[in-house]
Amino acid sequence: MPTIVHGFDWPDRLVVGTVGLPGERSFYLQARDGRRVTSVALEKEQSAVLADKIDELLDEVATVEDNRFSVPPSAPTELHDGAPLDQPVEAEFRAGALSLGFDPATAQVVIEAYPIDDEIEIVAETDEDGEEIEAVVEIPEPAELFQVKIPVGTARAFVARTREIVAAGRRPGDA
Repeated sequence: MPTIVHGFDWPDRLVVGTVGLPGERSFYLQARDGRRVTSVALEKEQSAVLADKIDELLDEVATVEDNRFSVPPSAPTELHDGAPLDQPVEAEFRAGALSLGFDPATAQVVIEAYPIDDEIEIVAETDEDGEEIEAVVEIPEPAELFQVKIPVGTARAFVARTREIVAAGRRPGDA
């Protein structure tokens, strides 16, 4: 069966947002292009790590010698998005794995989310003494894929908002 791809090449909006009260919040990665809205459920930790990794990727791209990309050092003010998630929030799936890349042809950050898959198999290879020498993860072709491509300025704004959303559930004094 072919993979269902929820793809957004230049979305009008990409945000992490929540539904619920602090301590009971559900996190979502949501993209919108015109009237089409797609949401994927995330864990709070996945949201935080995604923001950190995008920030690291942008910092790395900015330092490439003979860089032809103009990567802003921080989120452009005009790209700040403080609005709530588009309603109704209905997740296509819960993200089990996320991947991140950079497309130099379009100067866009590429984010992919894959659903949790109970069919993932870990195969351990052992040496002659029975000691594990390698573990290979066999991942079947996913049934669905959420893929979003965003320009670097939008990516910086995404990082800033995501960090605000993750921190918003913390009470003063919590780590």
